[in-house]
Amino acid sequence: MSRSRLNQDIGDQLSIRTRKFFSTSVIKRDPSMPFLRGSLGFERFVVNGFDSDQFTEEHIEILKKRTAGKFKTSSTENVHVGFLGGDHLFDQDFELHKNLINNAIHCSMRIDTNQIPAAIRSAWLQMELAGMAKDNDSGMPSKAQRKEAKEAVEHRCETEAATGKYRKMQHFPLLWDIGQEVLYFGGSLGTAAGHCAELLEKSFDVELQHFGAGALAHSWAVDEDRVAELNELRPASFVSDHPLGSYAWANEHSQDPNFLGNEFLMWLWWTLENVTDTIALPDESDVTVMLTKTLTLECPLGESGKETITSESPVKLPEAMQAIRSGKMPRKTGMTLVSDGRQFDLVLQAETFGISGAKIHLEEEEEFDDEDRIDAIRLLSDTTDLLFHTFCDLRTSKAWSKERKKISKWILAT
Repeated sequence: MSRSRLNQDIGDQLSIRTRKFFSTSVIKRDPSMPFLRGSLGFERFVVNGFDSDQFTEEHIEILKKRTAGKFKTSSTENVHVGFLGGDHLFDQDFELHKNLINNAIHCSMRIDTNQIPAAIRSAWLQMELAGMAKDNDSGMPSKAQRKEAKEAVEHRCETEAATGKYRKMQHFPLLWDIGQEVLYFGGSLGTAAGHCAELLEKSFDVELQHFGAGALAHSWAVDEDRVAELNELRPASFVSDHPLGSYAWANEHSQDPNFLGNEFLMWLWWTLENVTDTIALPDESDVTVMLTKTLTLECPLGESGKETITSESPVKLPEAMQAIRSGKMPRKTGMTLVSDGRQFDLVLQAETFGISGAKIHLEEEEEFDDEDRIDAIRLLSDTTDLLFHTFCDLRTSKAWSKERKKISKWILAT
């Protein structure tokens, strides 16, 4: 089936909001290799400073030198981070033919911790103090006894930690695409992502930058010579003529305009409901879009809370319209994309541009190997980026003022 015919058929179906998509089979989930099997979830990091245009045995050796599990974790506060081969939690085998797929390194990272839980440490300390204080006239432990109790607990922690009973392992898949200069981290932002960035930076002498909505907008602005226009942007209000201040959930330490991710979802919602469900992209391709399954909205001022709506088409429900009419902004939404003949179901987080629960649909009897899988991930990543670029082009143009007023009129009139 040709791409134009496919998009026309899908567009017609989405226009009447049905779920009768072309015949597909969804890849079943295999949690051991989520980039190569099953549904996808990832945050992206731009990799700067890598001094090679291809991966070689030299880079595989670097992974081997920092293999997870090849060290002891007896310290009570130990946190050890290392690479794994990617197949499972204990896969310590690295080979170029195994880990290099379609010019991308597929492996994983494991975080080993060996920490006594704070509640247990506290309980042990209370037990020590109670035992020491029972013969005191006051019934309270002395200063010297408190010190002795703490030392006893530290010794017990070391002994217990050495048994390994408190050791925990966390496993996160990684896909490093050298052509895109992007690392796909199979987890959400937080401590684990920080450990991952530090491990890659130390191992390969590179610098990682999280690629959220603000960073994505800035990268686009540099390429399009629109940095000055981007820097002038402030959060827009769609229910009044006054711009908003900083969003309640904004990272005060970041200068990136991540609020554009929330505005992007609002604009996309309006466009799909009022203009078209097939959107032209800057690379002269197009994408068919439908918002589905889940929608999370929150008050940017932190006044009226947060709500999540679950439905086949949540944007069609009256409570969704009531939420944006009260000033709430979308923070996360499920969507279906059809791009270049490939259908994806996913959930997109507005500010981080993180993707979760993404499924790649296959045509019936379609052959699909690991290289095809990597290409599909690239297509998904490129499509969401180009869709956002389309919005950024509008948002930094003089046409935005009229567009915002149209959106406001739609919200208040619905």
